[in-house]
Amino acid sequence: MTTTRRRPGRRSKPAGCLLLIALIVIAIIVALLLWYLLAGRLRVPGPGTKPPKEPTSQPATCPDVLFLSVPGTWESNSNDDPYNPTANPASLMLNISNPIREKFPNERVEVYTVPYVAQFSNPIALPPDGQASYNNSRSEGTQRATDKLAATYKACPLTSYVIVGFSQGAVIAGDVAAQIGQGKGPVPANKVLGVTTLADGRRDDGEGGKAIEIGESPAGVGAEVALKGLNVPGITMTGDRGGFGELVGRTYTICAPGDMVCDAPNQALSPGNILGSLNVLVKAAGNPVHSLYNGFKVQDDGTTATQWTVNWASGLIDNAPHPAHS
Repeated sequence: MTTTRRRPGRRSKPAGCLLLIALIVIAIIVALLLWYLLAGRLRVPGPGTKPPKEPTSQPATCPDVLFLSVPGTWESNSNDDPYNPTANPASLMLNISNPIREKFPNERVEVYTVPYVAQFSNPIALPPDGQASYNNSRSEGTQRATDKLAATYKACPLTSYVIVGFSQGAVIAGDVAAQIGQGKGPVPANKVLGVTTLADGRRDDGEGGKAIEIGESPAGVGAEVALKGLNVPGITMTGDRGGFGELVGRTYTICAPGDMVCDAPNQALSPGNILGSLNVLVKAAGNPVHSLYNGFKVQDDGTTATQWTVNWASGLIDNAPHPAHS
């Protein structure tokens, strides 16, 4: 009777393959987790504190009005000077903030340009483009805008506010305005004279609580509304804001037809077509229409988007309260 010897190691091959597969799966999971962590999640400031009783005067160093300007993508950086922004000399918002600064004395208006990273990294770019993610950029801009408003209100409780933003800055300005209008912001709604967003990525065509359209009213919606629910590393599309609350009637928006940032047809962007949608979204900020608001006419007399905004803000500041100073 003969016996068959088992060859040593014959059963180790399947075990070795399974171990290799397990290590590959673990490596992929770790890589995805790191991708999400490094790209950042969207951070929204919490509700503001309950306002104290309003005094009858404020310090002499306080302006009557704070004009808060929020630049768009690639128009600012985290270390820019908020009172003399030079990060991008071609920034669209300079066509609005500079005329306001030149028209009014400092004691009447403080013109503050929110400094933030203002980037929008393409998450599928190979090699990586080296920019900050949209989530991190938008979160920083929102936090800095909120902090400035909160600090001003604490030191200058009688100051009024005008808020304006373009592109990514329009999303930030609109988000802050919605929080204020819903009673959860850094300043009371009755202190906000008005808000204007240009090329707002959360522009909503829904009924009630929306901003007043200046000029043409394109049929599309903001890219974030069209892509609501899309959540990939560094990009969270948050949909519409749910209305501007008490600031309805004081909030305006300007959107040029064909600007995919604020006039995105729903069928062109879909969370189900992630790669195609991301490519459209990343390219939207650089499309020609998006960069021409300084010449985009919103009135029959030839008034452009930036000219209208300057005239609107000037009218609000001219008629703003003159609080007592002590």
